[in-house]
Amino acid sequence: MERRSYGIRARARWTDPLTKQRVIRTEIVKDEATARAFFETLRNSSVKGMDVSMTLLEFFTSIEDRWARGLDMTSTGDNYRYGLRLRVLPALGHLPVTQITAGMIDRTIDDWEKQYGASTIKNTIAPLVRVLDEAVRDGLITINPAKHRAKRSLHRNAFRIQPAEDAAPRAHAIPDLQKLNQLASACGTVHQSYSDFVMLAALLAARSSEVSGLQVGDVDFTKNLVIIRRQVFPGRGGLITKPTKSRKERRVPILDPLRPVLKRLCAFKQSDAPLLVGPRGGFLTTATVRDATSWDQVVADLGLPNLTRHGLRHTGATWLADAGVPLHVLQEILGHASIETTRGYLHPDDRHLASAAEQANAFLSRDTPRNPSRRPRQGTGRGL
Repeated sequence: MERRSYGIRARARWTDPLTKQRVIRTEIVKDEATARAFFETLRNSSVKGMDVSMTLLEFFTSIEDRWARGLDMTSTGDNYRYGLRLRVLPALGHLPVTQITAGMIDRTIDDWEKQYGASTIKNTIAPLVRVLDEAVRDGLITINPAKHRAKRSLHRNAFRIQPAEDAAPRAHAIPDLQKLNQLASACGTVHQSYSDFVMLAALLAARSSEVSGLQVGDVDFTKNLVIIRRQVFPGRGGLITKPTKSRKERRVPILDPLRPVLKRLCAFKQSDAPLLVGPRGGFLTTATVRDATSWDQVVADLGLPNLTRHGLRHTGATWLADAGVPLHVLQEILGHASIETTRGYLHPDDRHLASAAEQANAFLSRDTPRNPSRRPRQGTGRGL
C-alpha cells in the first residue's frame, strides 16, 4: 500500500504460473480497510483460479467460443458474434464483470434501441446473456444481470400499445394478387430473375434462402407440389448450403399463378440444376435483390413502404390462411415448430363478440318495465 495525497494506491504483483508472465493489479482506495478488501478479492481469485476483477472483454477473451455452444456458427452464431464485437464489447467491455448491473445493461439497451432495429438488438442481447451465463457458471457472479432485460420487448416502442392486427405477421403482407404482379413486373424491368424471385417467395410462402436453394428436381408437377429441402445464404467464407430452418422437408402446393413460372424455369434443365439463378448465373440473396431492384423505392412507389423480402413469405402465408387452409396444414406448409406462430396469420375473428352482444341485448330486453296502467289483482276480502 502506498499513501498518496488522493488516497491509498493498493498494488499487487505476481507471476502467472501458467503463462509465466508478470501480472499487476492496481486500485486507488480511500483507506486501508478498502485496500485489504481489494487484496482479499485477489486472494479469492487465486483460489478460484480466475481473476474476479477481470473486465468483460478479458473474460470474453478467456472463455473463447465457450459461450457459443450449441449455436449454428454459419448463421445464428455469426450474427451473435457481430453483436458482441460491434455493440456489446464497445459499450460494456471495459467494465469489470462483477460491477455490471441490470441497470447498466438496461440503459445501454435503451441507447441501442434509438439506433437499431429489433432484430439487431435481439442479436446483441442474446450473446450478452450467453457470455454472462458463463460468468455465472465460473462463479464470477451469482446471477445474470442481463436475463431480466432479455425478456422485455425488443421493439423500440416497447411501451406503446399497438393493435393486435398491427403486431401480427399478416400486417406485413401484400393485399392481393394484382399488387403482387405489379411488384414482380417492376422488379422484372431490371431482370426476369428478380420477378421470378418475388413470385416464388410469395406463392410458396418461402424464405429468400429457401428460394435460392430450390432445384429443378424439387418441383413435382404430377403431385402438384414443390419440396423445399435446403437453403442457400451468404456466410463466412462464401455461400452456405444447409437444410431448412426446421431441419425438415416441406411440401408446398403449386398455386395456379405460379405454375407458368415454374414450367418456364424447369424447361430444358437437369434435375439437380438450380431452379433460379441471377443475371450472371449465380444465386440470388435477399441483399442482391434489394440492391439490384432498388427495392425500397419500388415498394414505396407501390404504396407498400414497409414491405421487406421476408414480407413475401408473410404474403403467401396470409393468403393461404384467408383461403381457409386448416391451421395444422398451414403449419406444415410454413414449417413452424409451434402452432402458435402459425396462428398469427389467421384473420382476427370478432364474430363471437357480436354473438355475445346479441345474447346480452336479449337478456336486457326481458327486464324492461311492464305496462304501468295494469293494476295488481285485488283480494276478495274474505276473512277480514
